[in-house]
Amino acid sequence: MKKLFALLTALVMVMAFSVSALADAGSEPDWTAYDARIAQIKSTTDFAERVKLMHEAEDELMETGAIVPLYYYNDVYMAREGLTGYYSNAYATKFFMYADYGENTTLKLQLASEPDKLDPALNSSVDGACLAANSFGGLYTYDAQGELAPNFATGYTVSDDGLTYVFSIREGLKWSDGTDLTAADFEYSWKRAASDETAADYSYMFDGIAGYPDDLQVSASEDGTTFTVVLKSPCAYMLDLAAFPTFFPVQKACVEASATPDNPGAWALEAGFVTSGAYTLESWDHNVSMVYVKNPYYWDAENVKLERLEFMLSDDDTAIFAAYQNGDLDFTDSVPTDQIASLLDNPEFHIVDELGTYYVAFNVKSKLFDGLTVEQAANVRKALGLLIDRQYIVDTVGQTGQKVATSFLPAGMLNGNGGIFKDAAEWNYPNGSDGYYAEDPDIDQAIELLKSAGYEFDANNMLSASTPLSFEYLTNNTSGHIAAAECMQQDFAQIGINMTIKSIDWAVFLNERKEGNYDVAREGWIADFNDPINMLEMWTTVSGNNDAQFGR
Repeated sequence: MKKLFALLTALVMVMAFSVSALADAGSEPDWTAYDARIAQIKSTTDFAERVKLMHEAEDELMETGAIVPLYYYNDVYMAREGLTGYYSNAYATKFFMYADYGENTTLKLQLASEPDKLDPALNSSVDGACLAANSFGGLYTYDAQGELAPNFATGYTVSDDGLTYVFSIREGLKWSDGTDLTAADFEYSWKRAASDETAADYSYMFDGIAGYPDDLQVSASEDGTTFTVVLKSPCAYMLDLAAFPTFFPVQKACVEASATPDNPGAWALEAGFVTSGAYTLESWDHNVSMVYVKNPYYWDAENVKLERLEFMLSDDDTAIFAAYQNGDLDFTDSVPTDQIASLLDNPEFHIVDELGTYYVAFNVKSKLFDGLTVEQAANVRKALGLLIDRQYIVDTVGQTGQKVATSFLPAGMLNGNGGIFKDAAEWNYPNGSDGYYAEDPDIDQAIELLKSAGYEFDANNMLSASTPLSFEYLTNNTSGHIAAAECMQQDFAQIGINMTIKSIDWAVFLNERKEGNYDVAREGWIADFNDPINMLEMWTTVSGNNDAQFGR
């Protein structure tokens, strides 16, 4: 028996070694430690330790080379003089429900092209969040100063241990069809958005709630006036979640009248669906226009001055700018790159700070890395990141004071423990300041990293024909994104790397990226709330926002 046990033990060890060797032989990073670290971050009550764990997670993420930061975001838009009362927060959400346009009761505007999803639970784009914020609502919202403020709730209490929140629901809430909106609608909507069946990109944001995903510990009182949430551990950003679109209520009757297991968002694919916010969608000419009209049942309708929001759906910023110049638009969220310099002194041109990063993502499962080890694949990605002249992109494409990004997490983000996360005095960053890349390109180091991955170079430091490096870069159609891609194309070409650029429509682009149907793609992430976990947990294996395909 002992001999048999020893034989079985040896066999198990051989099998384990074989599996490990196979994993090491591949080019994809093992992501189990990262997933575990994020789970630990979300469960710990030691906030100093939490900051340390988040730095470790950022180190691990950046060590893959799959996330290549370019610059920290700011937002530019055009707005007519005389238009007041609208506002934008640091998370790029624009609020128009309190806009005042004098005697005009219609606002003609552009935010993006055809939206991908209008179901708040399924949306993961900035333009979709803007539409949700103006047509739905949550327990909390953001005011004109960017501060959290009660919305469908009037307030809350929290238990001494920080685990139980009880929100008081505002009296008299109605859906846009005039039926009552109560705490029961929050219970239904949160459970729906969190469930595996719905498969929402942001479902992971519910995993701090006890019972996640399919037995979520949220409940409505019998009279519908209070909504109780039980957490696994204290959450410093609970109210930010309560203001986030994925946590907005949707009407069960409307959703279930047309939703199917294969398409849970089918109810919001055409105009006329039930909403709860300041506006409701009256008409939708796909890929052309949308018209939102004032919702008379909105709880604060008496303070909503604009009767209509007429959206132009387009990502052709030249056509959008022409429409603005011709008086066909009053507000536009897109400006052609070649017009920015001439607009800097125009009072209708606005630059707003945002908390986010414009970056490049690599698909770690791309065939580009076939035959390489994990370290070699990471070195190829890092080498490409080192070749990019970020300042040139900012100066020629951005032109609006963006700062070169040396890390995925943006400068100025808080650490959840009373300080700034990107504090170089608190963490030993590879480039000696607050990030993972120097601000200037480093061609020599890039070549050395490529050589370590097996690429050969001639005497002029050009790639040898025997080891070519060629790939496709995926982006959407906006001129600024294409211009940034062209800058990188030139940076790579200086050592013989061939990058082709493929630009496609916005909605198609979002889904191609999400499905991993790309090698390298342009990306941007604006924080959903001011805590590093928001920009770290999106890369977990189960996250619907894990475009790099880590752990997949």
